[in-house]
Amino acid sequence: MIDRIPPTERAPPEERADGRRRGGPAWAPLYAQVQALLEESLERAEWRPGEVIPSELELAARFGVSQGTVRKAIDALAAANRVVRRQGKGTFVATHTEERSSNFRFLRIRRDDGEYEYPQSRLVDLKRARAGADAARALDLRTGEGVYVLRRLLEYGGRPVVLDEITLPAARFRGLTRERYDAFRGSMYGFFETEFGVHMLRAVERLRAVSADRATASLLRVAAGTPLLAVDRVTYTWGERPVELRRGLTATAEHHYRNELA
Repeated sequence: MIDRIPPTERAPPEERADGRRRGGPAWAPLYAQVQALLEESLERAEWRPGEVIPSELELAARFGVSQGTVRKAIDALAAANRVVRRQGKGTFVATHTEERSSNFRFLRIRRDDGEYEYPQSRLVDLKRARAGADAARALDLRTGEGVYVLRRLLEYGGRPVVLDEITLPAARFRGLTRERYDAFRGSMYGFFETEFGVHMLRAVERLRAVSADRATASLLRVAAGTPLLAVDRVTYTWGERPVELRRGLTATAEHHYRNELA
């Protein structure tokens, strides 16, 4: 049974579980209201990626709810990959700087033999540009607004398999340079999180088949006209704000895109 605010205790629609103003409906389950409050705290970086959040008992006291209600809220956050539970240690804010396996949530290219291999990333180029109409629409920018465009190769076993072209809003990634990128040791999303405070939460992707043009074929070491898998992605941070537009072109002779539905 889902905990709800009893009718006699139900706050006006503009108030939240802790009495502050909120935009959600008053009829939302109490755990969902607590979840929303915790998400606001995460967005404000009250607890930074990798840090432990207060215990269930502490949060229950903070919000004036039961420990069970807090547990449901945290379970929902864990299911959405906002936090990570660690047995005997507590609950931590999810981070892209953790062990490489955590980054497979966004990295879907796998070897055909089933082996898990984390690719090496090699930056091809990085430049400042102006957003075209399509990029501006995807990133909620004005046409002509500043963006960074970078291309990188993902290499598996020393062989280039994926060519990424990534467009980022310049205002969110001020000071991005090749030197800064090359100096970071870790995943690209870990770089965005650590250096720019941009935490990637979810992505929407579209897949289609394309043919390799000459420039792409040269970088991927395939023949021009070779079929490639194109994965177009828009990635979102807190507040459903789009912060990355990416097209990945994948050579699929020995690799495939893997998704798991449950």
